[in-house]
Amino acid sequence: MSELLNNREMKKEKLKEMLKKLHSGEDEEKVKEEFKDVLRSISPLEIPLIEQDLVAEGISPREIARMCDIHVEIFRESVSGAEKEIASYPEGHPLRNLYEENVNIVKDSEVLNLYSSSLRRTDGNAMKNTMKVIEGLVRGLKAVGYTHYNVEEMVVFPYLERRGLNAVPAVLWRKHDEIRAEMNKVLELIAREEYGKVEEMGQDLAARLIDMVFRENNILYPTLKVLLSDGEFKAIRRLSDEIGYYKIEPKEWISNAKEIMPYEVREEITAEKLMSLPQHLIQELKKNMGEVNLKADEKELIRNGDMALEEGYMLPEELSAMLATIPADITFIDSEDRVRFFSGGERIFTRTRAILGRPVQLCHPPKSVHIVNKILRAFKNGERNKAEFWIDMGGRKILIQYFPVWKDGKYLGTIEFTTDITDMQKIKGEKRLLDWS
Repeated sequence: MSELLNNREMKKEKLKEMLKKLHSGEDEEKVKEEFKDVLRSISPLEIPLIEQDLVAEGISPREIARMCDIHVEIFRESVSGAEKEIASYPEGHPLRNLYEENVNIVKDSEVLNLYSSSLRRTDGNAMKNTMKVIEGLVRGLKAVGYTHYNVEEMVVFPYLERRGLNAVPAVLWRKHDEIRAEMNKVLELIAREEYGKVEEMGQDLAARLIDMVFRENNILYPTLKVLLSDGEFKAIRRLSDEIGYYKIEPKEWISNAKEIMPYEVREEITAEKLMSLPQHLIQELKKNMGEVNLKADEKELIRNGDMALEEGYMLPEELSAMLATIPADITFIDSEDRVRFFSGGERIFTRTRAILGRPVQLCHPPKSVHIVNKILRAFKNGERNKAEFWIDMGGRKILIQYFPVWKDGKYLGTIEFTTDITDMQKIKGEKRLLDWS
């Protein structure tokens, strides 16, 4: 039996038989039990290939797509311990959330593969309708990059990097970006109606998404389980909430542990913990680093003289120099309408320290004071959150914006933000980071 199950053709025939029984109305649980050995023998990377064969043999992609929940079960039973891992965490735990998001990613990737595979057998209106479905699927999957991948890159990876595990996050991030780029390419091909290329690239995109799920479930998440503490997971959950999730709404997860941010981690990976990491990870490390020799990042975040800001720490001279470097004039007026600060550096409008402490009304010509007061009154009353004007000066277009500053329901003052937008008005197309030279 095991030899037969290792044969993809036999797996395909068994899966086809299973789908037919489901289609005929047989009980789903009974069918799953009958074919459980087949389900367990199919790796997640084989599923798109088998589905592609089924579509080529005439089984409707729409019909197969109706079985998506079964496909998810195939995935969850075939990936080593994935379903047990999901159940092993309380609802709302950040690792459980990541696993559950991957279930949705696999389901949507399978549907994308099915419809992409069916393009060769459609034409006319059917072709156009299928392309609309594919476009909708890809646009929906783009949210994976904004949520699931973004959480890993901006929240999870710093915890590994702090421990010296830089190679695996770098590999995964690069693959994330390849997937993001391929999503955009598929949408461009659809817009240009290059349907032949959409078929191939849509299938490839689905395979890449499923491959990433396999890597995360078998490398990344087991590694997090071994290395991270409850305090770190508590921080990950809070920060993940700020970014968002892919097609799940996690329940609240309560931990009594103190939140630990990446820069607070002082722990090195011991030999014992290294031995407990998944073999997939060790292989990945050896491939990228040769001999595995992890050096933790021991740099302290807070330095002598740092000011504790709401979202970080800076020396006063760093903050002052940063504000002077921003290509805009910044002036802050406090809640009593007095000038408290202005940025240095090259300015559009001249400011000197003589204006510090001066009522802002006296900084404007008498004819415009009533408008200044009107703006400030609207800000303080919460009626408006912006006032902006633009003028021509010396052949340049100058944008002047005012924003009220609030904290915990209290009005603190107003920012004046003045920018030369002449060159901005000429911007067209894109220039990305990798285009810089």
